[in-house]
Amino acid sequence: MTDDNLSEDELNRRHAEKKAKQKAARDKILATKTEERGLLIVHTGKGKGKSTAAFGLVLRCIGHGMKVGVVQFVKGVWETGERNVLQRFPELVTMRAMGEGFTWETQDRARDIKAAGVAWEAAKAMIADPSYRLVLLDELNIVLRYDYLPIAEVVATLSSRPHDLHVVVTGRNARDELIEAADLVTEMTMIKHPFRSGVKAQAGIEF
Repeated sequence: MTDDNLSEDELNRRHAEKKAKQKAARDKILATKTEERGLLIVHTGKGKGKSTAAFGLVLRCIGHGMKVGVVQFVKGVWETGERNVLQRFPELVTMRAMGEGFTWETQDRARDIKAAGVAWEAAKAMIADPSYRLVLLDELNIVLRYDYLPIAEVVATLSSRPHDLHVVVTGRNARDELIEAADLVTEMTMIKHPFRSGVKAQAGIEF
């Protein structure tokens, strides 16, 4: 008998049985997941949403009363909505916008390298501070892509972070070494983008 010939009661009964089996299997898997520790999370890819998703994690931590540190390696020259919001939680958020803008805006490699180095020192200080539960290194992948920071040092520092500290790294073109060291890697894939249709970056969406 096909589903089309079954009564609503029978369909509901079969649905309940199927979901009960799925729940039992899921509960069995979850029972084996007992470890709790800080994660190294990487958001990369050509699609939009890398920093947006990371700031979602920042807000989630704030909601739990956890202290968060944010270092922006590139977007320092922009006024952003997230920065305006997070400034309202000074006891829980330290935000350091230390970038000089995108590399095609500065057109000064030496200046970019210097800015990346200063931002990395701020990041290391946050990582070493036991009061932070999450540190967001926004667009760190960009400066790593251009070799403005030594990848071996960055990976070593992130890998030796405190046991309960979460670190989130964003930016396209994540280096293989960082991907290998990470616990969670998400690649944003671009299917469609309004920029290609002549739509400019807009407040509330891009910044």
